[in-house]
Amino acid sequence: MSEEKKSRSSFSPASRWGIGLDVVVRTALVLAVVVMANYLGAKFFQRFYLSSQTRVALSSRTLNVLHSMTNAVNVTLYFDRKDEFYPDIVALLNEYRAADKNISLRTVDYVRDAGEAEQVKAQYKLAGAADKDLVIFDCGGRVKMVSGDTLTQYTLEQLPNEKEREFRKKPISFSGEKMFTAVLLALQNPEPLHAYFLQGHGEPSLADTGDFGYLKFGAVLQQNYIAVKNFEFIGDSAVPMDCHLLVIAAPAAEFKDIELQRIDEYLAQGGRLLLLFNYASLKQTPNGPVAFTGLEPILQRWGVNVLADIAQDPNTITGQDIKVRAFGQHPIVNSFADFALHLVLPRPVEKINSAKPPANAPEVTELARTSDAGTLALDRRAAPRSYSLMAAVEQKPVPGVTNPRGNTHIVVAGDSVFLSNHWIESAANRDFLSSAANWLLDRPQLLDGIGPRPVTEFRLLLTKHQQQQLRWLLIGALPGGVLFFGWLVWLVRRQ
Repeated sequence: MSEEKKSRSSFSPASRWGIGLDVVVRTALVLAVVVMANYLGAKFFQRFYLSSQTRVALSSRTLNVLHSMTNAVNVTLYFDRKDEFYPDIVALLNEYRAADKNISLRTVDYVRDAGEAEQVKAQYKLAGAADKDLVIFDCGGRVKMVSGDTLTQYTLEQLPNEKEREFRKKPISFSGEKMFTAVLLALQNPEPLHAYFLQGHGEPSLADTGDFGYLKFGAVLQQNYIAVKNFEFIGDSAVPMDCHLLVIAAPAAEFKDIELQRIDEYLAQGGRLLLLFNYASLKQTPNGPVAFTGLEPILQRWGVNVLADIAQDPNTITGQDIKVRAFGQHPIVNSFADFALHLVLPRPVEKINSAKPPANAPEVTELARTSDAGTLALDRRAAPRSYSLMAAVEQKPVPGVTNPRGNTHIVVAGDSVFLSNHWIESAANRDFLSSAANWLLDRPQLLDGIGPRPVTEFRLLLTKHQQQQLRWLLIGALPGGVLFFGWLVWLVRRQ
């Protein structure tokens, strides 16, 4: 009788089936509740983000742009799903779609969805080998494309290698929201703003692909829906009235008096100026270095002094560059707190402090500074201190006075090399150009709260020897440990 009890199963087949069915039903109910709660929360309540890495909440400025849109925008994500930033881009675009029902999103993997990829190619006339990894915005036939290469900024990081030096591109910031919002804003305006790029004084070329050329400079402005064209003073011609932004970059020759007069008139009319000096705008004389372009006296009348010297700082890599991490309080640089600018041999650009400024004096803000250990390369007698390297000037509206071009905005930087083809990819240089241009053009929608988002990586870097040790651990030690403990359990139960 006792042997029959020992051999009898603890549960009957009916009981086991009942328990299994109960587990399945309960699991299905829990999943249904989770799905419904997620749906209701996304549709009617606030979204919650569990970590900074998954947080893609849109800024208030982006929401203002979206709420002002009335036209439908079809967004096509023409991307390889294996790209490491594909999930971030999809998550960001889903936030745009959730905030504005006029936005629709379609994803096409050109590697795996050959049929749909051909349709996209035909629709948007994509022919070149470089026409891939694109975010395409289509508003009633008006099309703007954002290349995936421009969404992420990288730096070089050395990999652990026992035999030779090896580097990889490490992502440091993601500027998707800034660029997508700029495109949406552009789609609402039928005509782009115009930036005139001054030539005739040794300035770099917008077509130059070399390290010190400005091809990428022009591309960044175009990405911000700013049409760029070359401009040169001919005779006594003035700055054209359709010039919304005058760019003077790296002048290496002296300006004529009539040219200086026309620039002065342009600013007095409410013009917008981006002025980039560099070390080449100085020349040595028996009495020391002097500035020779003639632009410095004009800036002094606007409250800015550009020193005839070159700033140095211990925060350097080569001794000629400066990693700038100290920023002022200004819309151009407010989003750069976690980033740096990478400048090369910059001239100090400082605010002129007047004891009794006039009531309508322009407002000058120093944007970026060296550390307190900053020095001058040519004046060795000057004590170490913090030197300003760029400044912004804004002429507030004067009651009863109307300027034909608006209110004067000026940005002056003591370096131009940091925005050349090679250096513009370093640190937050590219984002500075976008921010400066949008502030100069009085487009706050693209400034407040929209900056590069830091990229946090969770990556384990191992040498080849360490990888081999880890491989043996996973293949041998872990399975062996499981077998060993299983044998111990078997041994105990045998006893």
